[in-house]
Parts: sequence; structure tokens; C-alpha cells
Amino acid sequence: MIEIIDAQRCTGCNICVQVCPTHVFEKAPQGSKGSAPTIARQSDCQTCFMCELYCPEDALFVAPQADEAVDLPARAPQVQALLGSYRKAVGWTRSAEALPDTSYELLKRAH
Repeated sequence: MIEIIDAQRCTGCNICVQVCPTHVFEKAPQGSKGSAPTIARQSDCQTCFMCELYCPEDALFVAPQADEAVDLPARAPQVQALLGSYRKAVGWTRSAEALPDTSYELLKRAH
């Protein structure tokens, strides 16, 4: 289930809003730097990880538990290490060895 949007990492691109199949998020205000989408319907999250996969800033964490929310302190160092962890686990990294994934750029332009 979606647990965290780190507003300090988020750029407000709203890609997570676009890729979410169950419309869990409310958009960040357009042109409002420093604002992030909100998790408006957390219980609708199907734990598909699409938002975490497509987030270009690794600002999201989806907990693998789909049945209930987990209370996580967003700024704790252990939690910060979890941000974008699914993306890294499946190889969607931005390391020098990996080819850059530009799918999120295509989504951004389509908006």
C-alpha cells in the first residue's frame, strides 16, 4: 500500500497521479514548486508499485503489505532508505552502468 510521498524529494510532476490505476492521489497544484501530490484514497491502493516505479525522484514508498496501512516516520533515515527501493530492486536505476529509463519523460510530455 502507498505509504509515503516525500515532499522534500518530490518535484510535483504528478507522474504518480497519471500512472496510478486506482486514482489514489490528488494532483499537486500546477506550477507550485515544492508541493507534492497527496495520498487521498490510500485504501484504494492495490500495491501495484507503478507510482514508485515511475517516480523520477524516488520520492515514494509502497509497502508490500496490501491489506493495511503502516505507520512510518517519513523523515527517519531507515525510511528514507526505502524510498524508491522497489524501483531499484527491479533494475529501474539511474546508475552509470544502466541505460537511462526515459519513460517518465514521455509521461511528463503527454500531460
